[in-house]
Amino acid sequence: MGIGFAGGRSRIVSDVNVVPLIDILLVLLVIFMVIPHRQMGLPASLPKETSDPVPILHPETIVVQVASDGTIRLNGSVVQHDELRNRLEQVFARRAHRVVFLQGDHSLEFQVVAEVLDVLHVAGASPVGLLSSELEKNR
Repeated sequence: MGIGFAGGRSRIVSDVNVVPLIDILLVLLVIFMVIPHRQMGLPASLPKETSDPVPILHPETIVVQVASDGTIRLNGSVVQHDELRNRLEQVFARRAHRVVFLQGDHSLEFQVVAEVLDVLHVAGASPVGLLSSELEKNR
């Protein structure tokens, strides 16, 4: 703040001297412009994209498939309808988890799938998940 006399009259003029404030502002501006360029972050190793997806293997997953011609597959191997219960009981004897997924062809009648579902429950499968071809397309 400056005090001075204007002209010949003895009157006080009060002005704010902004020159030192502008100097401080410019120094702060330079400091804040230089600081971001001197900062170094931690090195990061980003994962690289692979060309082929890695198959996820679930050894404890049991999938029973019923094809359109009525053949039954247990984890990909063909099983007769009479053998299904015995094979499942053998598998469940060695496992604590008895989760089974049942996949039926869309052209089958529900009665065929219900018979296999009944065999699964008699063998001790609990819970039983139902798979559909629409779910497999979206994976």
